Amino acid sequence: MFETLLYISALLSASLLFGGMLLFSASFASFMFKALPQMEARVLIRKAFPPFYIFVAITSLIAALLTLMTSLLSASILALIALSIIPTRQILMPAINIASDKKQKQRFLVLHGLSVVITLVHIFAVGFVIIDLAAY
Repeated sequence: MFETLLYISALLSASLLFGGMLLFSASFASFMFKALPQMEARVLIRKAFPPFYIFVAITSLIAALLTLMTSLLSASILALIALSIIPTRQILMPAINIASDKKQKQRFLVLHGLSVVITLVHIFAVGFVIIDLAAY
């Protein structure tokens, strides 16, 4: 009974992470730039990303802990997501903002591209985790 509850919780938390990351990165961010004037969208996006990264860190850590008994591989992937999101939030995100503020277009494109790649890798990794857990 406890193992079943733990397994279901692991699957649901990984699914929450997957859905939250996909919704935020694919829908919310692009919607803001379409729905609001560029300056307002930039301000809102800058305020939204720090909590988004905290959501990813906490949710992936919880999912990793819940997944430990089911799949060590999936738990490890989720833990790596939790760990890798910290420098993304604390170092990469401020560097992107500075490049944007200083109108360093090439630097901004490279750093922003890196953040997009990191997010995509995280989304695909969580997708793998969900498939791994579903096959249990």
